[in-house]
Amino acid sequence: MSSLVVGHVSFAQMTGTLYEIQSDSINFGGGFSTSTSYTQESTFGEITTGNSSSTTYGIRAGYQQMQQVYIAITTVADVTMSPSIGGLTGGTSNGSTGVTVTTDSPSGYELTIKASSSPALVSGSNSFADYTTSGAAPDFSFSIAVTDSEFGFTPEGSHIVDRFKDNGAVCDSGLGNTADACWDTLSTNEAVISRSTSGNHPSGTLTTLKFRAQSGPSHFQMEGEYTATTTVTALPI
Repeated sequence: MSSLVVGHVSFAQMTGTLYEIQSDSINFGGGFSTSTSYTQESTFGEITTGNSSSTTYGIRAGYQQMQQVYIAITTVADVTMSPSIGGLTGGTSNGSTGVTVTTDSPSGYELTIKASSSPALVSGSNSFADYTTSGAAPDFSFSIAVTDSEFGFTPEGSHIVDRFKDNGAVCDSGLGNTADACWDTLSTNEAVISRSTSGNHPSGTLTTLKFRAQSGPSHFQMEGEYTATTTVTALPI
């Protein structure tokens, strides 16, 4: 599943070593006004405000106009894992899907993922255990005991957070993005998987989510159709 969240972030920035101002305005009045039912923010004295556009550009001029931010997330396709895993013989099953986030927020966005249950991959009362990493960082290679069955995930893309980057052998280390590496545990708590500190409109940025289920050769996995439900959410920052 995917969710679309629209926020309000301004477009002009002033920064220093100790501060950051998202937007500023030179005028002769305005501010916040509130009542029991409404909140209003106003400015007085600005000139040449409003919307204007051409075939190539769109301008929202003025302090209040600047507060609107666009953010979109593509619908995430269902994942069918393959091949099937033998209950007695064990095996490995893989699947993937992609999600593209597009925003014109000057501060960028964060993309998170969470599972709807723990364990995440279930079939009735049967399940694959959530993947267990060998340490605090994700595992560079997916590895389980021969007597276990586990399910995990990894994100890939140009905006993945440091936790899923690697140096060719160790995750949360280096700047690499090795394919099919840095496997982690799905949780019912939201985990940040991708982040940008600037806008990427109109092209957007793809994050590929890869999932893996594995049953060891000495583990008996009950027959069934196993399902994991996850939610990805994009928010401006």
